[in-house]
Amino acid sequence: MFKGNFIDNLPKIYGTYTGGFIVFILLMAIAEQAGMTAKTIGILFVAFTVCIYAFIGYMSRTVQVDAYYVAGRQVPTVFNGMATAADWMSGASFVAMAGGIYFGGYTYMAFLVGWTGGYVLVSSLLAPYLRKFGCYTVPDFIGTRYGGNFARFCAVVVLTLASFTYVTAQINATGTIASRALSIPFELGVWVGLVSILLCSMLGGMRAVTWTQVAQYIVLIIAYLIPVFWISNKSGFGFFPHFMLGEEVARLGALESQFGLVKNAAADIKAAGVPGGLKSIAVSHAGVPEGGMAAWKFISLALCMMVGTASLPHILMRYFTTPSVKAARKSVAWSLFFIALLYTSAPMLATLSKISLMDPNLATGIIGKPIAEIMKIEWVNSWINVKQAFIADFNGDGILQLNEWFMRGDVVVLATPEVAGLPYVISGLVAAGGMAAAMSTADGLILAIANALSHDIYYKIIDPKADVRKRLLVARSLLIVIGAAAAYIASMRITSILGAVAWAFDFAMSGLFFPLILGVWWKRATRQGAIAGMIAGLGSGTAYLIYVYPKFMGNAPWLGIDHLRFGIIGASVCLVVMVIVSLMTEEPDKATQQMVDEVRIPSGKTILGKQH
Repeated sequence: MFKGNFIDNLPKIYGTYTGGFIVFILLMAIAEQAGMTAKTIGILFVAFTVCIYAFIGYMSRTVQVDAYYVAGRQVPTVFNGMATAADWMSGASFVAMAGGIYFGGYTYMAFLVGWTGGYVLVSSLLAPYLRKFGCYTVPDFIGTRYGGNFARFCAVVVLTLASFTYVTAQINATGTIASRALSIPFELGVWVGLVSILLCSMLGGMRAVTWTQVAQYIVLIIAYLIPVFWISNKSGFGFFPHFMLGEEVARLGALESQFGLVKNAAADIKAAGVPGGLKSIAVSHAGVPEGGMAAWKFISLALCMMVGTASLPHILMRYFTTPSVKAARKSVAWSLFFIALLYTSAPMLATLSKISLMDPNLATGIIGKPIAEIMKIEWVNSWINVKQAFIADFNGDGILQLNEWFMRGDVVVLATPEVAGLPYVISGLVAAGGMAAAMSTADGLILAIANALSHDIYYKIIDPKADVRKRLLVARSLLIVIGAAAAYIASMRITSILGAVAWAFDFAMSGLFFPLILGVWWKRATRQGAIAGMIAGLGSGTAYLIYVYPKFMGNAPWLGIDHLRFGIIGASVCLVVMVIVSLMTEEPDKATQQMVDEVRIPSGKTILGKQH
């Protein structure tokens, strides 16, 4: 059936895989009609997809350094675009973003604008030039461009902090999904997620992660779009809700006015025993907030997400795998296309989910109905039992008011199929999609950290004479250690999924954005400037996070720059310090400046081709 080499057969291989997955969905639908329980369907969906990913990971095992670190630099542009989109479509994008829009409305659209706009920076300022450089990791570029092991070490520290923060959010997402789909405690779910992640990446490194991520993208995009189209059609908005968003928001605004909008005081919520992290939807977000501060909050959050996108090592690493510099640029365009398929649908999902919950004309509406009746609904009980939802009868009238229904933002997407009255097979599909999204990003993140530590610290600094077998053994051992540490931190739930992801972007932009940008575009940037910039940027950003975060010092933010936006402080300090120190120190030698000139030419041989 498949003749020729693996790369030539990719369209047939993944076409067959997609067809097989659709057949599996249909079989599960038939099984549900035949009486299979919801729990069994959820387990089968998660188990089936994880086994497929593990199989791909095993088949992609390698003992070649080039294949392990950069997939042999032979990934075609379209498939690298899909893998990058899966890498990018994290648990935050799939599980938490629509939940953020659901509760936060307009302001949270800044995540969409920033995350999408960041790829413009990646395409125009970084990806092709880093690919031309020919490095294995982002610290590899920093260490070679600026010279010296200390600059490389500083880059590894920033990469590790940003990526580790990000990966805890992904394992948090896998724990949330596993706890619901497998009916197990969240604390156990994070370890189930970790084992699934390691199965994909441990034996094959970047090659295994790449081909697994293509498979995961197919699952997650099917899982996200089917509920959106189905609920839209069921609610009377047609098959494509994207064209009807204005009408949907107007309908939502009318429902909010009908039921009245009341914000409960923190004391009332605490007295009612509402678990921490759960939010009421009784705040109107149908309109756009007015005033200069509202505009600044939107712009500043979008800016942090945009600059953070262009600084994240696990994303930049994906463009090291393409066959050429030109292919890297094309791959960014494909990445944007595949990402847009989900991002344009997130606001629709959030809006349709709220309408399904609130509209009394729909059979799924629960607001305004007797609480005793609502408590008999299976999905309501299921989410309350796992402490992801809560009902508080504040006025004691026995009727569920808009401000009396509480839910965790991280489970909005997972709960929406049940809220909208879709067959449970769709909930199982969404759980599998969310698992795919979280796993694909976690694979890339853990690999980014392990590769940086094994290549840039162990091989480049500690043991430059290490053979291939020893290098890969160290890399694989680090995958396990880093993953276990991330799972432990994730189980503590220090912040929400979306909050942890925002922190990762802020850490990355604080320490890496300007050393990378100026490393390509300013020949005068020196080693001392880069080191000082990374230390000052990361240090000031982290200090400001501790200063304003409620669970730490909890001070009032400056000019609306809260804990989701601390990268503005860090990146600004990094830029100023880096420029000043660079101008105060001796300019780089002619060889380095010539290398920078050569990096900017988007064609020709890679600069580090023979140095690895």
